[in-house]
Amino acid sequence: MVRVKRGIISKKRRRNVLKKAKGYRFGRSTKEREAKVAITKAGVYSFTHRRDKKNDFRRLWNIKIGAALGEYDLSYSQFIGLLKKKDIALNRKMLADLAENEPTVFAEIVSSVK
Repeated sequence: MVRVKRGIISKKRRRNVLKKAKGYRFGRSTKEREAKVAITKAGVYSFTHRRDKKNDFRRLWNIKIGAALGEYDLSYSQFIGLLKKKDIALNRKMLADLAENEPTVFAEIVSSVK
C-alpha cells in the first residue's frame, strides 16, 4: 500500500482559517484554535444581525410614518387600524417612503382613510 502524506491538506486548512481571521486582534488572528472559535462566533453574530436588521428597518419605517402623521392629528396605531379597516394593503416600507419623498400622495392616502 502506498504511503499517503496529508501535510499539504492540513496546511491549506490552517491557512484558510487564518485568512478568514485576518484583521482580528491579538491571538485570534495568529493562533489556529482561537481563530476557529472567533470565526464561528462571527458567523453566529452575522446570522443574528441579519435578522435584527429587518426589525431595525421596520422600527425606522414606523417612526417615519408616525412623524408624518403628526400634522394630520392621527397616531401611528390609529392610522394602521384605519388602513386595515379600509382594506388598503400598503406595507410600512412603502408608506414610510411615500411619507418621506411624496408627501402629497401620503396626504391623499391619509384623507382616504379618515
